[in-house]
Amino acid sequence: MTLLRYCPLLAAERPLLNKFYRNQGSPMRAAAQGQLWVARADEIVAALCLSEVPGGHWLTGLFVAPPWRGQQVARQLIEAALDELQGNVWLFCHPHLVSFYAQQAFKTADALPALLAERLARYQRSKPLLAMVRVQSSLAGSSPGNSTSV
Repeated sequence: MTLLRYCPLLAAERPLLNKFYRNQGSPMRAAAQGQLWVARADEIVAALCLSEVPGGHWLTGLFVAPPWRGQQVARQLIEAALDELQGNVWLFCHPHLVSFYAQQAFKTADALPALLAERLARYQRSKPLLAMVRVQSSLAGSSPGNSTSV
């Protein structure tokens, strides 16, 4: 059983996240601003980015290395990253991922902050993306940096 640690990535470690994405063949990049979260065994095995937007945060860059998929790593990383956030959390996803995000308490977004609405419209010119939102009503109360066995 491998112990995974879900924790924020320090700003100085940002290049490690870009290296992770690159090594996985992903075009994703670490957000220039905001919070970076990772799941680590001996190395990074999953990541996501949270950028502040009016009314909450925008979740981008969720990626789990193929050998770690199907083991609830994405779900646990999302929970760790969003645990103490207040406000809404928005994301854009491909239609085939809607059911996955619905299981993580996201629903189709009826409205977006202007910044995200403009971005989504631009992205939808070349990709079939949908906007989803998770309403964070209050602090959940546990501490970041938790560990879970997989």
